[in-house]
Amino acid sequence: MLHSFYAKLSALFLLLIVGLGVIIATLGVRAAQQYADEVEQKLNRTLAEELVPRFEPLLEDRVEYEAIEAEIEDMTGINRRIEIYLLDDDGGLKASFGVPEASMKRSAVAMEPIRQFMSGEELPILGDDPRDRDGQKPFSVAHIDAMGERDCYLYIILGSEQYASTARMLGDSYIVQTALRGLALVLFTTAGLGLFFFRRLTQRLRAMQDVVSRFERGDFEQRMTVRSSDEIGRLAECFNQMADTLVDTMQELRDADRMRRELVANVSHDLRSPLSSIQGYLETVSIKDGELEPTERRRYVETALRNAQHLNSLVGSLFELSKLETKQIQPEREAFPLAELVQDVVLQYRPRAEAEAVDLQAELPDRRVRADADIGLMERVLTNLIDNAIHYTPAGGTVRVGMSVTETGGDGAVPDRIRLFVRDTGPGIPEDDVPHVFERFYRVDKSRDRDRGGAGLGLAIAHTIVDLHGETLEVKSDLGRGTTFWFDLPVVDG
Repeated sequence: MLHSFYAKLSALFLLLIVGLGVIIATLGVRAAQQYADEVEQKLNRTLAEELVPRFEPLLEDRVEYEAIEAEIEDMTGINRRIEIYLLDDDGGLKASFGVPEASMKRSAVAMEPIRQFMSGEELPILGDDPRDRDGQKPFSVAHIDAMGERDCYLYIILGSEQYASTARMLGDSYIVQTALRGLALVLFTTAGLGLFFFRRLTQRLRAMQDVVSRFERGDFEQRMTVRSSDEIGRLAECFNQMADTLVDTMQELRDADRMRRELVANVSHDLRSPLSSIQGYLETVSIKDGELEPTERRRYVETALRNAQHLNSLVGSLFELSKLETKQIQPEREAFPLAELVQDVVLQYRPRAEAEAVDLQAELPDRRVRADADIGLMERVLTNLIDNAIHYTPAGGTVRVGMSVTETGGDGAVPDRIRLFVRDTGPGIPEDDVPHVFERFYRVDKSRDRDRGGAGLGLAIAHTIVDLHGETLEVKSDLGRGTTFWFDLPVVDG
């Protein structure tokens, strides 16, 4: 508890409160003392002038101490707290009245305060106290002629040591005591309220600490409750956002690790099969070199060559997909007639379709439009989609590659979007498999051999290329009736 943030904050706050109270009390007492000195001096400012006519006759030839002492006794009704001194023109002490000689600590007083007083400067002005080596007190002073000297001063200290000091008087003052009690009450109340609100504030911090601790221990569902828009509320929001990002990142890492393991397993399987076949046929040719007929030797070599070509195609597709996913390949967009590209790719695949008894046709609109895309990458998408459609369409089926233009607004002079689709009449894709068809090495028909069913990279490559163009490759399938893949591209004028 002593090392907690609340304890440190409370200790600092109490220290500031106590320090503030001491400063206020000290300044208050000092101000009260100065005020008392000011009142004392203002009330008795002309006291020395009033006493000069009474003292001058007693100082003409010599100092008549007895007569002066009698005068002082008569003055007790005027001010009982005065000490009277006779000074020369340099402030030297010539005589003192009503003051024990043994108590004197100075033989002279400073003249500067006397000059300030005589010139009428603002009060209070404190002068040297002959009975205090370092002390100063309010005074009254006036010129007086003494023993033939015209520049003497009658110097009266207001508030002699025979009575309580101003500080002691203030200490005994009911008003001052009441003010100090009020100050103490205010400071105590402020300290109490401050500690209470600090407690409430640090409770929110402790709650946040608990959430962070549980999150650190692996409870990634923990989130902070945001109750305000202040700094602590913003901190809670930032933690929640950070936690969501961290959880998403961890999930992505887990998915990436799962995909990496699947990739290694799939690549190992896909590479092992053609490599084993190549190795087997070549070993057969090597062992039975003198026994094989030319036709049989040719068949073995052609089979090994076909597997080598399949292996080369697989490795090439893997490199291509890797470059696309890491964005090493970026689309170089240009305006081109998409219908001509579709027609060229369909003509390219028509011999293969005819060989497999599949009707491959292009359905193109009469309106000529130009698409904004990378023509080379779009050709790759089309070849992958058509190749996939022919693979999965049985003999006697059809594959249609088409385009349609859409207008979302404007005057209709130039269409906004163009949709490209590839539709087949194959067996269709089960509903559970539809979300996975664009994953690498994913094959709907697990029973098909790799040579017939493909490596499962064509659709992944097509999906990634379309995504690089800022579009989405979508799929819709009716089981037993066929499948359609489509995506949109922006249209440009001209």
